[in-house]
Amino acid sequence: MIATDGSKITEKAVDCGIEIAKLNGSKVYAAYVIDTTSCDPNLMDEDWAQKIYEQFEKTGYGAVSYAVEKAKAAGLEAESVMLRGNPAEQIVDFAEKQKVGMIVVGSLGKSGSEQFSIGSISAKVLRNASVPVLVVRDIYEFVEVFHRCQKSPEVLAPQ
Repeated sequence: MIATDGSKITEKAVDCGIEIAKLNGSKVYAAYVIDTTSCDPNLMDEDWAQKIYEQFEKTGYGAVSYAVEKAKAAGLEAESVMLRGNPAEQIVDFAEKQKVGMIVVGSLGKSGSEQFSIGSISAKVLRNASVPVLVVRDIYEFVEVFHRCQKSPEVLAPQ
């Protein structure tokens, strides 16, 4: 499962998640969560709130479409998933229900430097998920390390 918010760092997480999925031909779930906890609809004009959520949906569809297209281009089965609610909770709940093998998230998304705080979405997913979570910080460094590890049996299978 690759959780994306459409930001550049989560695009990098998409690439990383696809590389990992290719290793064993895993299905890719590309998930976007519309955060319904950040806006109180009671404090907004109904039409304005609707426009906000429509924009979130548009952003979300773009983000998951990007991930699904890249996964399919890599020869993988892929499905887009749009969720609503608390992002960390929705990501963890979906992963458990679908019995995914791993969750991939970016460490910097729309909330910028807040991602380094204990309250960040990636940190909450990391704390609450029952499956491994890969938090992608710098994909270029990761890809270099990943490819080196692939070529080194000692790293992949210590003796």
